[in-house]
Amino acid sequence: MRKLVLIAAMACAGWAHAGETPAPDGASVYFINLENGATVSGPVTVQFGLTGMGVAPAGVEKDNTGHHHLFLNRPPLGQGPDDAEILENGIPTDDNHKHFGGGQTEVQLDLPAGQHSLQLVLGDQYHVPHNPPVVSEVIVITVE
Repeated sequence: MRKLVLIAAMACAGWAHAGETPAPDGASVYFINLENGATVSGPVTVQFGLTGMGVAPAGVEKDNTGHHHLFLNRPPLGQGPDDAEILENGIPTDDNHKHFGGGQTEVQLDLPAGQHSLQLVLGDQYHVPHNPPVVSEVIVITVE
């Protein structure tokens, strides 16, 4: 029941509320080398950009830092069926949630041909999105 109430509150607010780690005003993540609608060949290199904050590995507690996560082929944060759990307990590790807890800012992905949605989400030392969440726009790319 608690999750249902949280999901309803997120929908009414129009945005996801997140963990207790604060994010500074104006912080943002973005894709450096990809844009919405791009057609690319595999393997796909994805470069992560971040402004207004720094990158620190998972487990490191330092103000105004976090590490990258890539949401792949799933709804945007705040619209997924597991988002109440993510916002409370952290981002899972599975095919739709890629972790870069070592502080990585780039990855090469072997994606099958077709369309794929991508969103960057910054997580705190515990893999929980900041408050407010620092997320990129969702982009859709086509792999040839």
